Amino acid sequence: MSDGDLGMPVLDNHLHLDPRHARGVEAVKDFARVGGTHLLVVNKPSWHLGVEADEPEDFRAVFAETLDAVADATAALPGRAWPVLGVHPGLISRLVDERGFSPAEARDLMCGGLDVAAEFVADGRALALKSGRPHYDVSDAVWDASNAVTRHAFELGAEHGCAVQLHTEASEDLTELAEWAEERGLPAHKVVKHYAGGRLRGPTPSVMSEKDRLRTAAEAGEPFLMETDFVDDPDRPGMVLGPKTVPRRTRWLLEEGYEDAMRTAHVATPREVYGIDTEATLER
Repeated sequence: MSDGDLGMPVLDNHLHLDPRHARGVEAVKDFARVGGTHLLVVNKPSWHLGVEADEPEDFRAVFAETLDAVADATAALPGRAWPVLGVHPGLISRLVDERGFSPAEARDLMCGGLDVAAEFVADGRALALKSGRPHYDVSDAVWDASNAVTRHAFELGAEHGCAVQLHTEASEDLTELAEWAEERGLPAHKVVKHYAGGRLRGPTPSVMSEKDRLRTAAEAGEPFLMETDFVDDPDRPGMVLGPKTVPRRTRWLLEEGYEDAMRTAHVATPREVYGIDTEATLER
């Protein structure tokens, strides 16, 4: 097995690319050089791209820039990349604490941004949606507004038949969120908990690619995905994990005898959650 071929597809389920300010496609080339084949590229938080949204249409430029980054990434991969678009849940604090929005006004703007993201899903330009709620303490009003945004994302996922990636508080039990999705017609397995640990009840875990978390997930025998949450920020190189991490951790787990778990993470779970075929889209 050469350094650049792991003998199977290798998907990083959640990372960011910023060709304008940071490494962009160079990070993708690093990923591919060590065996990475497929990426799910999540748009950066809107304010990180200089967009201080006042109305839902303001998010469109953020999504369009992400699509351009995905096209460049696909050209550099033996497989391909797909965009995941949405509104980062941390935006609500920026709107309420810094820009004078009420929680209800922030909720409506963020729901409108998700409506715009769903247009890209509807016409086939995006694969999935991104939403969630803050992972830090907030007021009851902000928490309620954030949960309303999350439920709206589930409604859109159900309407368009797509998965929803969630940014949430750390937890091993998010069955309530999975139930909210089911109530709105979105199957629980199409809810993906970004930055997950190795165990999770409710949504499908997208496990941060640290060895202890991954070993736990691999031994559980349940569906899971792997991610780095690479942020592609020149001021924070390698944050959260670098782009080479998922291929390197995949190699490690294969060497440890977890081939079935790696096929789960890189072939079976992506097919079940997103309807993508990482084998058929891989050029040998």
